[in-house]
Amino acid sequence: MSAGAGALARPREAGDLDRVYVWELPVRLTHWAIALSIFVLAFTGYYIGSPFIAVPGEARFAFVMGTVKAIHFYAAIVFTVAMLSRIVWMFVGNEYARWDQLLPVSAARWRVMWGTFRYYVFLRRDPPAVTGHNPLAGVLYSLVFLINLAMIATGLALYSTSASLDSPLRAFDFLVPLVGGLQTARWIHHVGMWLLLGFFVHHIASALLWSIIERTGTMESIFSGVKFITHRHRGEGSE
Repeated sequence: MSAGAGALARPREAGDLDRVYVWELPVRLTHWAIALSIFVLAFTGYYIGSPFIAVPGEARFAFVMGTVKAIHFYAAIVFTVAMLSRIVWMFVGNEYARWDQLLPVSAARWRVMWGTFRYYVFLRRDPPAVTGHNPLAGVLYSLVFLINLAMIATGLALYSTSASLDSPLRAFDFLVPLVGGLQTARWIHHVGMWLLLGFFVHHIASALLWSIIERTGTMESIFSGVKFITHRHRGEGSE
């Protein structure tokens, strides 16, 4: 046997890295669609609530507010479709995309979540090894998903009252009393926007932290879908 063949045939060691395809294309596409649409929705939504562009002349010649509302509406369609697609993929995607990676439904995930919490509060030197979402982040993502759904519900409620008479979106006017009326819907919509923007800051900071600490390609994986996991840790925390 040649030296090269012997090197290829050597036993796997603890420090070896496995190239693991974690984030499938639908997960990556919905992630970026949701992220980018949130920025468009936040900017246009803030302008709709507090117009800060002054245009001289009659409104019919500029139609700034109407244009901003149209952009907001189409961005909301992208956001809603991406959210619903991601929810569907929780049930048909690979093991790292499924709903039980967000909610700690197994004893193993609870143990990893406790270990992750201890790491965050400086009671543990190294974070538990996890291939997909760590359970603590999964719980936070679940809360963010609930905020996203609340944004969709309140957005549909608000739009249903101003939609044209022949618009199918008028069918969502039943949501208005369910969310506490239009004024409450606006308040929920506004607070939800700031919560999502705050989560964005936390999300980037945490992703950078885990990418530096774990050195598994966490940041790069949302583009490629691939992470590099230490051989002996592969699968830990993902049961």
